[in-house]
Amino acid sequence: MKSEKVFLLFGASGALGRTAVDYFLNQDYDQYYFFTREMFELNSAKKYEMILISDMTKEENVAKAFQNIDQKESANYFLFNTIGAYLGGESIADTQYEDFLKMISINLCTAFLISKYFSKLAQNSNGASICFTSAQSSLYPEENRAAYNISKHALNFLVKTLSMEGKKINLSANAVAPYIIDSEANREWIEDTTQLVTTSEICNVVHSLFLNYKTITGNIVELP
Repeated sequence: MKSEKVFLLFGASGALGRTAVDYFLNQDYDQYYFFTREMFELNSAKKYEMILISDMTKEENVAKAFQNIDQKESANYFLFNTIGAYLGGESIADTQYEDFLKMISINLCTAFLISKYFSKLAQNSNGASICFTSAQSSLYPEENRAAYNISKHALNFLVKTLSMEGKKINLSANAVAPYIIDSEANREWIEDTTQLVTTSEICNVVHSLFLNYKTITGNIVELP
């Protein structure tokens, strides 16, 4: 008997999230949960729920979000997290401490909390896989981007640790690390648009990781 495949997306209303909604609705999943800070219309015959979420840096909000998920021991769960924020352009000396904490909170703490509650879900399932959105700059030190790069570098270690722990509960964990995501905001400042990684390309890689979730885990996949 075929196991039910359940897809979860956090950050569904963002630039990457909106592409991911459309992309994964065209893939072979039986149930969809889209977690979003802004509701939007969808024209799809697929079985889905759109769930409004609050600040995901707070544990009570993450716990509440996961309470919406129908937990089934026979199902496989796949989670793509696109929640994140960027801050750059200032040296360490000029970076405000509250801005540093903001990067850690949004890019790392949110991922930690999602990992915590998804691990609990995976423990009582047929198998699960999670993919985060890191950044290529998290792998290479750069000037004037310390707060952002440190938060994403820490995210990478979270992914690798979760991958190790996940082997006991049939959970795989990976991250995609694009250079610069092709978004309206990024196109306003970048001069060489060939450096942009499209949101569709990112979704393709994430989908490939999910298709091979039983054998691929602990990877930070660079997307130049």
